[in-house]
Amino acid sequence: MRVALWFCVLVLTTTSIARPQEKPGPPVTTPAASRAAGRSLTIEEAEAIGLKNNPQITVGKLRALQAQEHVREVRSAWLPTIGLELTAVGAQEGSRLATEYLTVGRLYSRLAGGASASQLITDFGRTGNLVSSSRYEAKAADENAVATKQEIILAVDQAFYNTLETKALAQVAAETIRARHTLLDQVQALTDAKLKSDLDLSFAKVDMARARLLQLDAQNNYDASLSVLSAILGYPDRQEFVPVEPPMQMTPPSPDAAPLIQQALELRPEVRGLRDEVSAAEKFSRAEHDLYWPTVNALGVVGQVPIRNPNIPSWYGAAGVNINIPVFNGFLFSARAKTADYGTELKRKQLQDLEDNVARDVRNAWLDSGKAFERLSVTQQLREQALLGLQLAEARYKLGLSSIVEYTQAELQKTDADIQDTDAHYRYLVSQIQLAYEMGLTR
Repeated sequence: MRVALWFCVLVLTTTSIARPQEKPGPPVTTPAASRAAGRSLTIEEAEAIGLKNNPQITVGKLRALQAQEHVREVRSAWLPTIGLELTAVGAQEGSRLATEYLTVGRLYSRLAGGASASQLITDFGRTGNLVSSSRYEAKAADENAVATKQEIILAVDQAFYNTLETKALAQVAAETIRARHTLLDQVQALTDAKLKSDLDLSFAKVDMARARLLQLDAQNNYDASLSVLSAILGYPDRQEFVPVEPPMQMTPPSPDAAPLIQQALELRPEVRGLRDEVSAAEKFSRAEHDLYWPTVNALGVVGQVPIRNPNIPSWYGAAGVNINIPVFNGFLFSARAKTADYGTELKRKQLQDLEDNVARDVRNAWLDSGKAFERLSVTQQLREQALLGLQLAEARYKLGLSSIVEYTQAELQKTDADIQDTDAHYRYLVSQIQLAYEMGLTR
């Protein structure tokens, strides 16, 4: 008779405890629904906003443009230099200039205008090496701009998936609230009917309080992740975004890290940029060694003298070739060449160090991705077993074969399994993003 009465009360209060995969029972407010609905945000939109608002993108572009102009600056040595002159002189007629070095020139009052031109004939490859060096520097600046872009995209993606994870954990907390609210109603009804003791009701209320603490923590984490995402996207205040889950396949990582490392060494913009810097340093070193060679220039002048002394012709003109042969300058060229050689060796060692670091980072990211993928199946099994354990504990409690302690422990294990499974899901997605970045595959 007592068992029959117990089942009648149980049927009147509720039929079963709500499950996370079933339709929700009493409405529970989630962090996303507790505030005014924000606009949806896809990961592509987040990346576009981040690239648009981040000032480092503009800095990278400006540095690349600056390097391109430096190429034109160095290349100008191959082009002729032409200038126009206009001279007006009032002088003591026929006097001599006596203090200008070794020259003793005669001074005349005059007004004249003319043009002069100079053209480099050859410097035996120095200008060519300087131009090549500047072009490699421009390519390195372009690669550095790409590297900056990839770093920003990585930061945006990590913040985006962190927001998705905290949102999913908030939903887990909301589902836990619903399940424990149902249990509390059941135990309250059974306690009122004198079928359960006050101790069961106390355990149910403690369980409910824990669920509310879990929800508060989940909501706080979700709000914090939105603040971080908004800051990375360039907003001074938190934006009420609603991140949209992108379609991603849970594909296992490559079984071997060696091809991934090789691909990273070919694609990483930092590596390619530093290789260009090494080439630029090598070309500059050759140019500094070319300082020992002569420089040959063609010179020409022409002009008209409308106001002049009668002894001066009305026009002038001349053309010639100037050969500058360096002999001794206090070992300046030797010091410059050695400085350039040391700079080249420095760049080579920096490149070697960067390649070693890239190989290490790719291997570590590959290992993390592999562990995260293995964790997916483990947490999925944990979730299934926790659900089965909760169902068995529920049935035993309904039949009076166990205490509420066993039931609440099963609920705690189910909640922990849900959290672990959710964390494993997003941890693997983030590990894939990190691995793609380390390999230089970030779009």
